[in-house]
Amino acid sequence: MSTTVVDLRSDTVSQPTAEMRARMAEAVVGDDVYGEDPTVTELETRTAAIFGKEAGLFVPSGTMGNLLAVMVHCHRRGAEAIVGDLSHIFLYEQGGASHLAGVQLATIRNQPDGTFSLQELRHKIRNYKDCHEPITSLVVVENTHNICGGKVIPLAYLDELAALVREPGVGTTRIALHMDGARVFNAAAALGVSVERITRDFDSVSVCLSKGLSAPVGSVLVGSEDFIAEAHRLRKALGGGMRQAGILAAAGLVALEQVVPLLGKDHERTKRIAEGVDKLRSPNIVVDIPSVQSNILLLQIKQPKLAADEFAKRLAIIEPEEIAAGVTDKQGAGIVLKASARDWEFMRLVLYHQVDDEQVELAIKKLTYVIKQYDARWP
Repeated sequence: MSTTVVDLRSDTVSQPTAEMRARMAEAVVGDDVYGEDPTVTELETRTAAIFGKEAGLFVPSGTMGNLLAVMVHCHRRGAEAIVGDLSHIFLYEQGGASHLAGVQLATIRNQPDGTFSLQELRHKIRNYKDCHEPITSLVVVENTHNICGGKVIPLAYLDELAALVREPGVGTTRIALHMDGARVFNAAAALGVSVERITRDFDSVSVCLSKGLSAPVGSVLVGSEDFIAEAHRLRKALGGGMRQAGILAAAGLVALEQVVPLLGKDHERTKRIAEGVDKLRSPNIVVDIPSVQSNILLLQIKQPKLAADEFAKRLAIIEPEEIAAGVTDKQGAGIVLKASARDWEFMRLVLYHQVDDEQVELAIKKLTYVIKQYDARWP
């Protein structure tokens, strides 16, 4: 049986574009550990300028970018960083802040919109100089927020957060702000503003090139010259020093030039899938249309007998009845839809540069068939 695959597990499965591959092949390179790779330097400089920061640092991953930010901002032992309880840095980076940086992460409950209570934050900040307590040194915000469904953090909230941590008497030392901006360009596309505006009051930002921006590898950490100088030093300790990395940086430059302007299309296609599911009016699988803000779609599972991973496994197989029912592509091939599922009450779909209109229609066709199967079982 022939099949066609629509892979919506994550935007990390995006592929380098033809232009990226060409530029990678022709990239001028040098030894970046010596600071001699001109393509890496160009990527770092251009990214910093886009964010309105003084300097940038190319790193292998967003996890390393976030860890370096924690290490620089929380530079003394006994420091504490405050993060959302559904943040990537807390859930999915192996507790690196603790076991590699020696920094305690204190969590605040994330709201459905990706924010956390600023009143609770005020109470979490250590204001008493006491040898028994860690020192609040950093607050981290994720934007867009992955586990909250690609939520875009409102500008007014970011402004209020910055004002709070800059208030005289808040904290026993200056509190830095870091943005895990793995998908911050998606936030900018959704809001219709620049990433510089979004990150204006943040001391540092880590932005991923290898998710929706389609580059094969890497993130860029941006901040002040002093911050980046220290991050550069610590990057070596973490094994992040790369040699002729301009081959990778070249793809990042193409991402900034050619893919960033197209992110709005990913959002439109994500909304189209959401609307396709919503119109089914299923009692078992539900979509909250107003909450679909970027390239991430959460399908909420209301049926207690249906687990998210079971739903995902069903979408990835083809039953003979599907072919007979016309759940195929134009050539008659069955549809395999790959989705992301863990021990969640939802299943996640993520769109990216290579997901075109045809694949969106195939995804809707497959979802419609499978959801109707569930609705017949659990009306």
